[in-house]
Parts: sequence; C-alpha cells; structure tokens
Amino acid sequence: MRSFDVIIIGGGHAGCEAAVAASKMGCRTALISFNISQIAAMSCNPAIGGLAKGQLVKEIDALGGVMGINTDRSALQYRTLNASKGPAVRSSRAQCDKAIYASAMQDYIGRFSGLTVVSGEAIEIIKDTSGVSAVILATGEKLSARAIVITTGTFLRAVMHTGFDQSEGGRVGEDSAKGLSSWLSAAGFRLRRLKTGTPPRLKKGSIDFSGLVEQPGDEKPVAFSFYSKWERFPVLPQVPCHITYTNSQTHEIIAANFSRSPLYTGVIEGVGPRYCPSIEDKVKRFSERDRHQVFLEPESLSSDEIYVNGISTSLPLDVQEKFVRSIVGLERAEFARFGYAVEYDAIDSRVLRATLESKDVSGLFFAGQVNGTSGYEEAAAQGLIAGINAANKVLGRDELVLKRDEAYIGVLIDDLISKGSDEPYRMFTSRAEYRLILREDNADLRLAEMGYGLGLVSGKDFSGVQQLRANISGAREALKGHFFLPEASKSPIWGDLGVGPLEDRVSAEVLLRRPEVKWAELCKLGFSGGAFSERVSEQAEIEVKYEGYIQRDLDLLGGVRKSEAVKIPQGMDFDSIPGLSNEIRARLKEFRPETLGQMGRLQGITPAAVANLMIYLRMQERSSDKQRGGVRV
Repeated sequence: MRSFDVIIIGGGHAGCEAAVAASKMGCRTALISFNISQIAAMSCNPAIGGLAKGQLVKEIDALGGVMGINTDRSALQYRTLNASKGPAVRSSRAQCDKAIYASAMQDYIGRFSGLTVVSGEAIEIIKDTSGVSAVILATGEKLSARAIVITTGTFLRAVMHTGFDQSEGGRVGEDSAKGLSSWLSAAGFRLRRLKTGTPPRLKKGSIDFSGLVEQPGDEKPVAFSFYSKWERFPVLPQVPCHITYTNSQTHEIIAANFSRSPLYTGVIEGVGPRYCPSIEDKVKRFSERDRHQVFLEPESLSSDEIYVNGISTSLPLDVQEKFVRSIVGLERAEFARFGYAVEYDAIDSRVLRATLESKDVSGLFFAGQVNGTSGYEEAAAQGLIAGINAANKVLGRDELVLKRDEAYIGVLIDDLISKGSDEPYRMFTSRAEYRLILREDNADLRLAEMGYGLGLVSGKDFSGVQQLRANISGAREALKGHFFLPEASKSPIWGDLGVGPLEDRVSAEVLLRRPEVKWAELCKLGFSGGAFSERVSEQAEIEVKYEGYIQRDLDLLGGVRKSEAVKIPQGMDFDSIPGLSNEIRARLKEFRPETLGQMGRLQGITPAAVANLMIYLRMQERSSDKQRGGVRV
C-alpha cells in the first residue's frame, strides 16, 4: 500500500491548487485523476477571470497559488472589465489557449518530487474513529493518507444531455464517478443534483467575421501574477475576439423546440446557474428581448475551434445547427463540437467548516464544484484553501481561515458554509461588503505575508512586496510634503484641471483627493511623482482618493469583528439556550455554525437569536470565571 500525507481526488482547477499547495508545504501528496492527460483541462470557456473572478485569481496568486502564473503563460487576450469605473469593481479577464494552459499546469505539477500523480478512479474512502485513513481505487489498490481533499468537479454520477440523448460522463470522452457518490451518500452526506452546460464550438474557417464587431484586448495588458517576471510580456501573441447577436429568427427556432429540450420536459432535474443561463433559458425567461449578445472567442493558437460564448445549450443536434446558422456571421458555420448539459452530484456545503473540512469526518476536505459552485476561479480558490488546511492538519499547524474582510476568498467560503446555495454559486463584487478594501490591485499587499508564512510565497517575492509597501508610503509622504502656491494656478495646465484658482498653498495630497485631478497632472505641474513606479503611484493615488471611504469601512469593521469572531463551542447544547424557537434550534443543530458571524448568516436566523446566544455565551464565560476565582477586566 502506497502511503501519503495528503490525497487529492480530482485533477481540475481545485485539485491542482490543492495538490501544489500541500506539496509545497512539505507533505507527501497524491493527485488522483481519471485521465492524467486531462489535468487542468478547461472544459468550458478557456478564459480566466472576469467580474469578481479576477479578484479571486489575484488573491490565489498573492497567497502563492498557481492559477495566475498559468494564466499569464497561456493568455491570448487581456481585458480589464469595468475599467472606466472605480477600482473596487475593476476586474481582470484573460482569454487563454486551453492546450497551453493544461500542458503548462501538468508540467508545473511534474516539477514537485513530493507530488505523485495517480491515474485511476477513487471509489471509497476508509475512515476510523480518528478520521480518514485511506482511499480505495477502482482497481482495488489502497492509498493511505492522513487528510483527503475531494475536488471531483462535475464528475460525481455525471450524465451528459444533448436533446433526449444521454450518456454517462462529466466531460465529453470521459467517465462518470459513481462509486464515490455512493460512498458519500452512505457516509451521511446529503447530495443534490446540479447542472452546468457548454455551447457549441465552431470551426473558425466557416465563420464570416467581416460584419462582426471586433473586440481587441487592452493596449497595455497587466499580468495576473504579482510575482512572475517574464522576459517577454504578453508571453503569447494577442488575438481579438468578435461579437455578434442572436435575433428574432434564432429565438423562434429555439422556442419552437422547447418540447425537445431536456430542460423543459423534466429530463434534467439538476438546478443550473441563474447567472450563466442556457440560450433556452434566455429565450424563455427574457421573451421581451429581441437579441442576446454572443462572443466568438478563440480556444487555442494550435486549433481553429471558436468558443461561442452566450449560447450554452442542450438542444438536439439538428436544432443547434438550425439556430446557430440563423445568427449573423454564422450562416455557414461548421461544428467542431455540439453543446451539451451535464448533471452531477454536489454536497450541501453547509456541512463544512471554514477550513473546508467536514464537520463530521475529520481530515476530509471538499473544494470546487462538488461544493455547489460554478467557475474555474471559485474552484481554484477553494482548492488552495482546502489544500493548505489539509497540509496544516497533517503538520499540526494552525488552520487558515480567511475572513470576509480579508479576501474575496473569505466571502466565497463564508457564503458557502453559512448560506449554502440552491444553484451553482458564482462570485460577484456585490457579495463583498468591503470590496473597496478587497480590490484586485492590492491583493499582494493584503495576502503575501500569509502566503509567505505558509511557505507558498518565496522570501524574494515577499521582500518585493515589503519594498512595494515602503515605496507606497514614500509616495504618500512625498504628496504630503509637496505644496502648490497660488501662482501655480496661473499655469495653462492648471486651467485644464477645472478646479479653480488657489487662494492659499495646498499640498499635492489634498489636490489629488479631487476626483478630476490625476497623478500624471500633478507631475506636469511640478510634483516629482515620476520618481515612483506606475504600480506605486497607482496605489498611492487610490489610497488618497478613497481614504475617507476606506477609513469608514475600517471603522465599521472594528465593531463588526468583535461579535463576528466570537466562537461557538463545539458540541454546544442549543436546546439549553433560552429564547430560541424550535425552528432556530433545529437549524443550529443541523448546521453547527462555528462563530456568531456564521450563525447570523444562516437562513432563517434572526438578529434576536444571535443576541440571545451572545448573552448566553457571556453568562457562561462569567460563570466559569467565578468558578475559577478569576476576575474579568
């Protein structure tokens, strides 16, 4: 029997992050995958990032994860979304070469001597009174481990649908993992069916791009990784995407075939993502709209396949051909692959702790779509945290829990374990209460120290972040120390600012607080800001302009944290707490929140119930102090 410290089941984006993190932290790690040639495969759109998702990827990178580095190795186009809006909602996105992304990740994983890739299917987990102890493969081989992370994506009891045709598998050409679903169910995990889908892929040569809107990338792309230094950036040639639209004819064809859709005939029972609906859903739910946007996105430099973003579908093949060819530019489209839907099992994530460890099975962690999320980025973020905490458990170290005010990753995990999700969960900036603090541009400043402490960020990279922080402080001091006299407002450049003449001297910092004044304009007026790098000046400008708002959030946080972090003892007898309804007691016993903050975010929990429990815990603490003869300050 082969022996490991940590075993990861599943080689998708969550599995890769978990495996690399555990290995880098010094654990003997195994990564089990159905097909090792498909590790890190981009099953759906070969793009990384997007609204709020870009923040997740930046945080993964800041902590020492892999996704950002690998995105930069394979990016075909970079775009900053919401570039014209405030820094709190700006997000990076990159269209990637899916072949290079997967091969680069596989190559990276192969560099770790302590990381073993195992080809096979995990069908059972062995546990004893102390927790997990081994994984059994379909071949009968047993692999021992002290911690196990399940990152099975869409493969648990997976079924693919195209029209009324069904086949087992979580991805075209791959199998379905049925054994592990059976074990989870027998072990007491409540499974539910979810659905995801993918659109057709078309052959590039069959598309008429002449009448379509070209969508180029950013003129000055910004890398996802804070730490990587590339000899040439971007690493790959940059290519454009294109935009077209569905039309009334498209919608008529789809509506006329609802009776052949597995979605609307009860064949598919799983719940799909509300914010990434199929084209059937769009036509049904938004019947008043006469068109929907369609993005034509290249999948690889080595392939002529075009990903048709916006028309995910499970309609029959003949219907797909008909409605796709009704779209401008796609009249003669040839299909490289048809769209399909996938139904799969996921757990109720409310049975997990904030570390992503099961509350009931010690040493068993879950990450990715098996927890009810959608998206590569959400999966990778969970995988990183699960892998870190699995390693921490084996090594006897303190667990890592990111709070809602520390990272988007913290918001994601807290939402999952406290609220759960009736549909595949997707990250949005609106979910983060403190998004002005949790910007993607400052992720390394927020999280690099944690990554360094874990052994995931190198000393050299961490030193670079410390130097960046010092340089930003220096830039702030320079702003405070530079003054503009009334004579400066007579300059023609000053007139262009539109801020009016000065009556008294004013510091560069005060002037920069005005929304119409930019760092570059201060430099033109004589401020020595050119001595600072673009990254430093950007951070200093954001801090100055949003200082009042940031301080407001920080002041609010001070009060929230006092109650947020109050721990609820494990094994708490909720029946003994006065003032709670039977319904609330039942909910607390079912989901066993770890803190008052988590309790308050459970569905059906009232503020009065939180207050009751807080009072009860304080009374218990005072009683314990008296019994010990202690004095509370």
